[in-house]
Amino acid sequence: MTPEQDQGSRLLIPGWRRYALALSLGILSALALPPLYALPLLWPGLAGLALLNFTARDMRYAAVEGWLFGLGWFGVGLYWIGYAFLVDAEQFAALMPVAVIGISVCMALYIAMASAAVNILMRRGAGGPMVLVPVFAGCWTLGEWLRGILLTGFPWNPLATVWGLSPEMMQPAAYIGALGLSFLTACAFAAPAVLFASSQPTSGQISAQQKMMALAVSLLLPLMWGIGAYRLSDAGLLTRDDVVLRLVQPAIDQKLKWRRDLRQQHVLRQMAMSKRTAGPAGAPTDVIWAETNVPVLIEPGSEVPASLAAAVPKGGHLFFGAPRRNAAGQFFNSLFVIDDDGDIVASFDKFHLVPFGEYVPLRDWLPLEKFVEGRGDFTPGPGPQTIKVDGLPAFSPVICYEIIFSGNVVDPSNRPEWILNITNDAWFGPSSGPYQHLVQAQFRAIEEGLPVVRAANTGISAVIDPFGRVRNQLALEKQGVVDAPLPEAIGQTVSSKLAHWGGFLLAVFAVLSSYIKKISARIHKLSSFTCA
Repeated sequence: MTPEQDQGSRLLIPGWRRYALALSLGILSALALPPLYALPLLWPGLAGLALLNFTARDMRYAAVEGWLFGLGWFGVGLYWIGYAFLVDAEQFAALMPVAVIGISVCMALYIAMASAAVNILMRRGAGGPMVLVPVFAGCWTLGEWLRGILLTGFPWNPLATVWGLSPEMMQPAAYIGALGLSFLTACAFAAPAVLFASSQPTSGQISAQQKMMALAVSLLLPLMWGIGAYRLSDAGLLTRDDVVLRLVQPAIDQKLKWRRDLRQQHVLRQMAMSKRTAGPAGAPTDVIWAETNVPVLIEPGSEVPASLAAAVPKGGHLFFGAPRRNAAGQFFNSLFVIDDDGDIVASFDKFHLVPFGEYVPLRDWLPLEKFVEGRGDFTPGPGPQTIKVDGLPAFSPVICYEIIFSGNVVDPSNRPEWILNITNDAWFGPSSGPYQHLVQAQFRAIEEGLPVVRAANTGISAVIDPFGRVRNQLALEKQGVVDAPLPEAIGQTVSSKLAHWGGFLLAVFAVLSSYIKKISARIHKLSSFTCA
């Protein structure tokens, strides 16, 4: 093997130890995700992965090492999915490890592809070690972008979510989206890799340029914080004096939710909570229940909405989630809005359905069923909508995990004034899942410049202002209500105006940096020829 082929002789880790290292780095890095936020572990994690990509013998080895990193990253980050299989443990518990490992195996392929791409670009490009960090960050980010669109998409836990505890560090998403923030985060934490990467592996020397590059990239973190602090310095909290929302969090155990002998009890509990004495925020004008928290099928002519009228404030509305069946026999996961007469004044059907939760992909070939009540598949709705009802600003409803899809939570042709997210995270118990879900909702608020109101069965119910700050919330698995005024929207953000392409374009430009020397040389050659 020639020195040119073996870029990694400085990383003296042979054989299976490289594979074990890749897996370990993925596990450690995942501890930086919500709710642990062990951020220092990202430096060895991402810098280590970048070096493994750089020093791999070829793209195949890089892909395997990236896949093992991804297996650790997603295995730890998505372990909470296994809780869903314990709701009906007799039928599905045996599938829990299969599901968690299976989805981790599949999701890890995106990091495998990104790692292979880094290796190829660093070998074929002429940028040398100086461009390792932007190339790595660009490929990681493009992997996240692909993960959000392929096979219906699953953009859970983008790297940007590690900043969930810091409103300042989240603010760049207003300009470049969560995807762009993932890029900057990957750059910052992969920066040490520049110091250990060398195009002359036998020299053992670190050039002054490499040191300057590592320092420059490391300064991204204080720069990001500074941008965020500046944006928040002028971010007051304006609220609608005429709208006080009550979010009802009944904390109904998923194992009990659909029991026929308890359904009426569940509904009556929520009606009683809806009529509790007003808190410091004042009497609620509107009440919001969580996803499918009316555990009854709503059909044409159903009397259920009218029976809920007692829970509606005078002159206000009740928002509730329930399954729906239309006259054609199609099933929907729906949101209903009723007035104080019990009349349905608006409705919305979930459009981004959960695979194996709400429908079975390739049902004709896969001998599997859903893991939720009922055996039929749900039908997707038409997509993001802006709904207007009397007495309330126009809103965009999203149900459950629809909130995780950046750029697909509002109708861009009819901009709303707030986003309503109803969800049921009871499937996942006291795990990290609900915390991660909340952070995703915070990012949608920042990206769109719109407040997000989130009603969750077992939590975390919250009111989020358009800067992503949680203004009111109820803890996970706590029963109670949140009374809060509706925050006002701010002007359309840069990210929204760019149709959320900012992060993608950053990643593409970074990837092209590996060829910057070749491109510059060709331009110089062409200009010299022209002058001659």
